[in-house]
Amino acid sequence: MESIKKIYKIGYGPSSSHTMGPGYASEIFLKKNSNADHFEVELFGSLALTGKGHMTDVTIKKILGSTRTKIIFNKKITYSYHTNAMKFKAFFNDKQIDEWLIFSVGGGDLKEENEKRDGTTEDIYPHSHMNDILRYCDKEQITLLEYVERFEPSGTKEYLYQVLQTMKNAIERGITTTGILPGGLNVVRKAPTFYQKYLMSHKANELVYAYALAVSEENASGGIVVTAPTCGSSGIIPAILFSQKSENNLDDEKLINALMIGGLIANIVKTNASISGAEVGCQGEIGVACSMAAGMLVYLFGGDAQTIEYGAEIALEHHLGLTCDPVDGLVQIPCIERNAMSAVAAYNAAEYAMLAGSKHTVTLDSVIEVMRDTGIDLKEKYKETALGGLALRGKSR
Repeated sequence: MESIKKIYKIGYGPSSSHTMGPGYASEIFLKKNSNADHFEVELFGSLALTGKGHMTDVTIKKILGSTRTKIIFNKKITYSYHTNAMKFKAFFNDKQIDEWLIFSVGGGDLKEENEKRDGTTEDIYPHSHMNDILRYCDKEQITLLEYVERFEPSGTKEYLYQVLQTMKNAIERGITTTGILPGGLNVVRKAPTFYQKYLMSHKANELVYAYALAVSEENASGGIVVTAPTCGSSGIIPAILFSQKSENNLDDEKLINALMIGGLIANIVKTNASISGAEVGCQGEIGVACSMAAGMLVYLFGGDAQTIEYGAEIALEHHLGLTCDPVDGLVQIPCIERNAMSAVAAYNAAEYAMLAGSKHTVTLDSVIEVMRDTGIDLKEKYKETALGGLALRGKSR
């Protein structure tokens, strides 16, 4: 597995796979073809079907040049390697000088068709399954946090401090910004209202809702957020971290340690299944974020490695089969509310694990396998294509 820094990417929303990934690809292609006078980018699969709602075309044109870039939405071809395919072409004096097929595989990551999906040359961890990690920790008599610290390169905690600050900034912008989100659905920003209600009631859940909505609404508006593990699920982790900070006066070091625990959980899922909604549905985005958050909360509650695993398992298990069916292809309905609901669900999973103890029958590794298989079985219309589910029935009357 790679460094957990690859889980937490800082960038513009609303989508890690449909905005960040294409943006990174455009920057790479432009650097390689700086002499080109115009470009053509063909989008396939989910990128073609929901790219407009996710601002894929806007992002690519912003980098390559709006007047010299043609975007083609090819809704008829889907590649087997991954649905989020892009074919970049560069031209000079009307002659094609370069072509590049690249895939945005989730969480802002890019892969070429001949690359392995389950590992890279940057792997730094000796294990890729939680059961193996737990056995190693037991043998070495170390905690799960110490395991991550043992294998992460220098500079990881410093980077996670930037991640934490970015999350905090997104919350602060979100709870103070009012108005209508872009895209045409006329979704009203709710975070400021929820936050004001929390200030009057001081109910813990209301603060979690407010923070989750704040970041999710910032993401939907194209603001700067952190993939955790994706843009579409970026509200959950900040909500649980900063609500805990407020409730228990936690310092930044404790929150950064929690981010390391969550990053490890996401890494395991990413390596053995997927964090791409276009590949496995929203269970791979919101479900994984909830799993990360539950494990992080168990850590913050003082739970041991086995209980952290249990909390993460409960959260992911009860998101199995979750569809990705965004209305109008926008990361708004049901995405924003789903962040708020699943942030609270993470608390429930963590509290249940702490009450029940660490002994349980189904392991996190098993649930990850089931999530992968369920994602394969899900019909394409439920995997970020806006062709089924709420995407067809969710518009306001």
